[in-house]
Amino acid sequence: MPDTFVVTRITLREVRLPLKETFRISSGSISTRRILLLEIRDADGVKAWAECTAGEGPNYSPETIDTAWLAICEWAAPRVLGREFSEPAEIHPVLERDFRGHNMAKAAVEMGAWGLCAQRQGMSLAELIGGRRDKIATGISLGIQADPERLARVAQDARAQGYRKIKCKIAPGADIEYIAAAREALGPDVPLMADANSAYTLDDADHLARLDEFELLMIEQPLAHDDLVRHAELQ
Repeated sequence: MPDTFVVTRITLREVRLPLKETFRISSGSISTRRILLLEIRDADGVKAWAECTAGEGPNYSPETIDTAWLAICEWAAPRVLGREFSEPAEIHPVLERDFRGHNMAKAAVEMGAWGLCAQRQGMSLAELIGGRRDKIATGISLGIQADPERLARVAQDARAQGYRKIKCKIAPGADIEYIAAAREALGPDVPLMADANSAYTLDDADHLARLDEFELLMIEQPLAHDDLVRHAELQ
């Protein structure tokens, strides 16, 4: 097979995945996930898949599935279709030139190209980028539960399934007692985190400080996502 490759087709598909249970965070909840998948093919008939990480709405990132779909169709895909590349690393600068933002959309195309090259060389993507392990430790993010006792049970179940780190979503009114219950259920040695998704302000500093007693690995994004100054003050 030639060393170079030419992308001849990019196909987008949206799938809707019903969740086993509603996933709730401080800014809302979802029971079905919209997922944007990208299929990429080359002139030799090799194909690979990639996933765009954008969410349904702009509460996590300015990008959404709908904006990513537009960005890929209108700007990203036309830059790579029919063009010859010698390696997938050449995709990134092509997508960056005079094309601001839309990083999740760009990444879906670029990751598809990396997957395509892995398929062409008959190896896994991990091997292509230098990986040596066939397993990695992983954690889980648990949505806000109905009560602390429910969170404790869900956290224990997650640990029993093999998850090494447990992250619990929190919000005002569902924080201290919830994390306390999770820590008691998991014991002192399991890495435990809290994620607030910008649910608090600096006025809540004393309240958030109460989480220190639970030896958390971190408290993720307690304040506005771009408020580095106040996050530094809180720290």
